[in-house]
Amino acid sequence: MHEKQEDGGAMKILCKMSLWLTGLLLTCLLLVRVGWAAEPRREPTEQELARTLVLLHEPIVMFQAKLGSLDGADRVRWVHERLDTMSADDLQTPITVVASQRLGYDTREFLVNGKRVLMLVDKDLDDLDELTLDQAADRVQGRLEEVRLKYLELHSTPYLLKATGKALLASLVFFGAIWLLQWCHRRVRKWLANRLLLQKGLIPHQWRQVAGNVEVRILGLVSLLLVSMFTYGWLTYVLGLFPQTRAWSDRLGSSLFSLCADMLDGIMAAMPGLVTVMLIFVMTRVFIRMLAIIFDRVERGQLRMQGLHAETVGATRRLLSVVIWLFALTVAYPYLPGANSDAFKGVSVFFGLMVTLGSAGIMNHAMSGLVLIYSRALRPGDLVQIGEVEGMVTELSALSTKLVTRQDHEVTLPNAVVVGGKVVNLTRLAGEKGVALLTKVTIGYDTPWRQVHAMLELAARRCERLNQEEAPLVRQLNLQDWYVEYELQVRMKAGLLPAVVKTELHGHIQDVFNEFGVQIMSPNFIAQPEQAVLVAREQWYQAPAEAPKGQEPGN
Repeated sequence: MHEKQEDGGAMKILCKMSLWLTGLLLTCLLLVRVGWAAEPRREPTEQELARTLVLLHEPIVMFQAKLGSLDGADRVRWVHERLDTMSADDLQTPITVVASQRLGYDTREFLVNGKRVLMLVDKDLDDLDELTLDQAADRVQGRLEEVRLKYLELHSTPYLLKATGKALLASLVFFGAIWLLQWCHRRVRKWLANRLLLQKGLIPHQWRQVAGNVEVRILGLVSLLLVSMFTYGWLTYVLGLFPQTRAWSDRLGSSLFSLCADMLDGIMAAMPGLVTVMLIFVMTRVFIRMLAIIFDRVERGQLRMQGLHAETVGATRRLLSVVIWLFALTVAYPYLPGANSDAFKGVSVFFGLMVTLGSAGIMNHAMSGLVLIYSRALRPGDLVQIGEVEGMVTELSALSTKLVTRQDHEVTLPNAVVVGGKVVNLTRLAGEKGVALLTKVTIGYDTPWRQVHAMLELAARRCERLNQEEAPLVRQLNLQDWYVEYELQVRMKAGLLPAVVKTELHGHIQDVFNEFGVQIMSPNFIAQPEQAVLVAREQWYQAPAEAPKGQEPGN
């Protein structure tokens, strides 16, 4: 039911659209008709229109000379008065032309059944027409003869009945074609919907998800174009059946042919420029592909070039591609169709203004991104600390840098912020040794420093997440008022985050210091306690903690 309602609505829309196009075409014809001019004027002024004789929408002649006391406009009214006095029998006789002399002018008189209806004098001619009086009279006679035949057809009942029947038949065919087109449109849409469910079609499914249901929209556009063509053809045929509107039909046909001719001329004129643009783009594409081969070898280490590093090859490739394509577009711009038109120039200026106003912040981040890339301060996979954020670099784009923290959160930092702050790269100098990990403890002066060194090294050897091939390093950083500040530096295994390794390492440090009865002095205290603050070994696995399998608490 819903599909039928949708199809009915679409049918109504198509019918309304065809009627709207019909009204628009008729309105345009009426407006254009006013601008038609008889010989010798193609675009007459209002004064010239007043002196132009128009019969049944056909321009016949424009009177330029004053005949006696009658000017051009008076002569037009005189011709209409003469025609109004004639009967239908008079128009059965063809138009004849008689040469004469009137008021000192060389004149050609046009007679209908022996009655004078129009006079043409040599002063009515324009020198630019390059016509003699007889040649002009022949043209006027031909136009009057066409109008006479149209008048007879207009007042011929059999002809009008036949024309009306043809118009009704053409209208039935037209609306039948519209209905058939709508039926086909509905069927094809249903077929496309089924193929869409099956993820089939001319357009790949992943592209269709981005661009929408392109096939259905193209089908609707084709249907609209067909409705317009049918409406145009129907109007041209129906208007040509009746003498009153035959001139409009001729204008419709000539307008269509003129439009097609202009489009064909435009396409032919644009072909050399389009071929040139295509050659420029093809050559640019080939050149970029050649550069890509070189960059790929540099990135894989198969080729070495001064100034190019594996970390900066990707950015260099993108920059060169943009520069080369911009240069190709600049070269191809004059050959684009309509490049010299005011509209094209206006759009170019508007687009340039938008880019200028909106790219200030973007260019700041983009230039900062280039600084990060070419300074090789960081790259994807590095463990870094930027300000208060510590994490693994997952993406280094033109505008921002993405980090994944130990909480498994993704942090996006604008490149301008990264460049403006301090960047600590923990993995750049690590190499095969592993990332250096630092931790601090504070121990009282009553504990020998050599014992503290040994206990910290023992805790490091017990940590399974550390690289045991690298010996731990212990430093005494500060001699404070009540304790000594020690620092332990170790190397992590690859692929681990500092927080995970620190958790295990701190646990082993507490266990070792408890085993040897040494109190860790953090947090700070004021008075030395009577007994050392320690955790007995048998209490290491108090509930809810559980001892490892095979190990008894206190052992």
